[in-house]
Amino acid sequence: MKWPNPPYHVHTVHFYSATERHGPQPIIPDLLMTPSDHGDGDLEIEHTEDRGNWTGKLDFLLSCIGYCVGLGNVWRFPYRAYTNGGGAFLVPYFIMLAICGIPIFFMELSLGQFSSLGPLAVWKISPLFKGTGMATILIVSLVAIYYNMIIAYVLFYLFASLTKNLPWQYCGNWWNTDLCLDHHIMQTGNGAIPFNISNTVSPSEEYWSRYVLHIQESSGIGDPGRIRWNLCLCLLLAWVIVYLCILKGVKSSGKVVYFTATFPYLILVMLLVRGVTLEGAWLGIKFYLTPQFHHLLSSKVWIEAALQIFYSLGVGFGGLLTFASYNTFHQNIYRDTFIVTVGNAITSILAGFAIFSVLGYMSQELGVPVDQVAKAGPGLAFVVYPQAMTMLPLAPFWSFLFFFMLLTLGLDSQFAFLETIVTAVTDQFPYYLRPKKAFFSGIICVVMFFMGLILTTEGGMYWLVLLDDYSAGFGLMVVVITTCLAVTRIYGLKRFCRDIHMMLGFKPGMYFRSCWLFLSPVTMMALLVYSIVKYQPSKYGTYLFPYWAEVLGILMGVFSCLMIPMGMVFAVIQEEGTLWQRIQQASRPTMDWGPSLEENRTGMYVATLAGSQSPKPLMVHMRKYGGITSYENTALEVDKEIEEDEEESMM
Repeated sequence: MKWPNPPYHVHTVHFYSATERHGPQPIIPDLLMTPSDHGDGDLEIEHTEDRGNWTGKLDFLLSCIGYCVGLGNVWRFPYRAYTNGGGAFLVPYFIMLAICGIPIFFMELSLGQFSSLGPLAVWKISPLFKGTGMATILIVSLVAIYYNMIIAYVLFYLFASLTKNLPWQYCGNWWNTDLCLDHHIMQTGNGAIPFNISNTVSPSEEYWSRYVLHIQESSGIGDPGRIRWNLCLCLLLAWVIVYLCILKGVKSSGKVVYFTATFPYLILVMLLVRGVTLEGAWLGIKFYLTPQFHHLLSSKVWIEAALQIFYSLGVGFGGLLTFASYNTFHQNIYRDTFIVTVGNAITSILAGFAIFSVLGYMSQELGVPVDQVAKAGPGLAFVVYPQAMTMLPLAPFWSFLFFFMLLTLGLDSQFAFLETIVTAVTDQFPYYLRPKKAFFSGIICVVMFFMGLILTTEGGMYWLVLLDDYSAGFGLMVVVITTCLAVTRIYGLKRFCRDIHMMLGFKPGMYFRSCWLFLSPVTMMALLVYSIVKYQPSKYGTYLFPYWAEVLGILMGVFSCLMIPMGMVFAVIQEEGTLWQRIQQASRPTMDWGPSLEENRTGMYVATLAGSQSPKPLMVHMRKYGGITSYENTALEVDKEIEEDEEESMM
C-alpha cells in the first residue's frame, strides 16, 4: 500500500510492521522526514523480513560456539598455559573470564539483539561514536584476509595427508637439506644412539618452510617473490567454501554450523583418547598442568590471561553483535552467554590435554625435554604436531583428522568475519544492497581473495605475521574500551539495563553493572597500556622485520583507532547549533533507535520516528506537529526518566 502524497515537498515516510496487516495505522506527519530519506518513499521494503533471521534458536548458539572456539584454542591456549605457570594459569584465566570475558560478551549480544542492527548501524545508539563501527569493520576486514590464508594452509596439509606415507615423514626429498634429521634413525632396537640434534632440522619443519612456503627464495618482507600456485589454488578454494556457506546469510551458515561447530569436538575427543594412551603422554600432561604458583605474582601472567580471554571469545570483532542481530527479540542471550563463554574455556583446557599428551609422547621418542618440542602458533599446527603424527601407527589417518578439525574450527570464525562485514554494509544501505546481498557477498569475497594473493607468495608468511601482529592489536582494544564507555557513560547504564529488561524480562544484576562501569574498562585499559609499554618488534623465527615494515604495521593499528575521532568530527558537522550543542545532539540516540519491530517498541520507544536526535523525541514532535496525543502521558514519563538519567550521569 501507499500513503496519499501530502501537499509538502518531501516524501511520506513508510512504516510496515506486523501489526499493519491487521488494520490501518496513523499517518505520520510528513514534515518529520529528514533529507536523507528523500527519494526512498516509494520503496516498500520491510526491513526485518528482508534482513532475515535464524531459522532456529540452536543456529545462533552453535554459530557463537563455532565463532569463539577456533584455532586459538588449539595452538595458543596450551602454550600460554605452560609458559605462565601451568595449572596455576587457570586461576587468572577464569578471573579474567569473569571480569572481562563474560560481561563484554553479554554487552555485545544485548546491543545486537535489541537493535537488530550490524556493527555500523548499531551506533544509532550514539552517532558520535559511529567511527567505532568503522574501526571494527576495518579490523575485521584485515583479519579475514589473512585468516583465510591460514585455512588455505590447512587445506594444503589436508590434501597432503591423503597418501600412504606423509610427505614430511622422512628426509631425502628435493626440498630437504643436509641438516635434515628424522626421528626414525635416532633409535635402533632398545637403545638410543646419541645424536647432537641442536644443529639439525626435522623433516616436518623443512616441509613447512621449504616446500609449502618456499620461503628460502625470499630475502624478506620486501622481496615477496613469485606466487605459489598450489597455495593460491588452496586460497581460492577456501574463499569458494566460505562464499557458498554464507551465500544466503544466516539461513545457510546457520545450518552449516550444525556440522562445523560440533564435529571438531568429536575429533578432539578422538585425539585426546589416542594421546593419553600413548607411552610418555603423562610427561606432556604433567608439564602442561604442573602448578607454579609463584608465577601469579607476575603481572605478565595476568595480562596473558586477559589477552587469551580477549581474543579467544572474539569480543570487539563485531561477530557476536552481528549474530545476535538476527535473533528474535526475546531470545535468552543471558543463558547463551554463559554456555558459550564457559564452554569455550573448557574446550581450551581439553585441547591442551590432547596436544600435550602427544607432545609428551614425542618428547620421549626424541629423548628431549617437552619445552624443546612445544611451540605456539603456526609452528605447533604445521611443524610440531604433524611431526608427532608421523610417529603414530596409521599416521595419515590421524593427520587427516587433525587438519580436518582445524579446517572446521577456522571456517566457523571466517563465516563470522564475512557475515560481520556484509551485514554492517547492507544495514547501512538496506534499500540498495539487501535485495542483492548474495551478489554483494560474492564481490567482498573476490576482492579479499585478490588482496590476499600477496600471502601466497614465497615471502607471504612475513606479510601474514605482520597482519597477525598489528591488524587486531591495540586497535581492537581501543574499540572495545570505547564501546564499553559509550554504552555505560554516554548512553547510560540505567537505560541500557532497561533495554535488556525489555528483552529478557529482568535487569542485569550487580555483577554485570559493576563490570561494565568499572572493572572491565579499567582492566582493558591496563591491558592496552601494558601492550604499548612492553611493545616488541615483530619477527618470524630469526628474521627481524625492517623499520618500514614496523611503521606500516603500527599505522594499520593507528588508522583503525583514528576512525573513532574521524567519525566524531563527521557526526558533529551534521548537527546544528553551537559546538557543545552539536556534541550533545550527536551523543543522543537517533529517533529510530530501538527494537526493529513495532510490537516490541514499548515504553520510551513507543511511536518513535526516524529522522530526529531530539532528547525528548515524543514530546517535541507532539507539541510541534500534534496528531500523536494518545501517547502524551507515556512521553511525559519517559522525558522524566531521561532527565533523571542525565542528572545522574552528570553527578
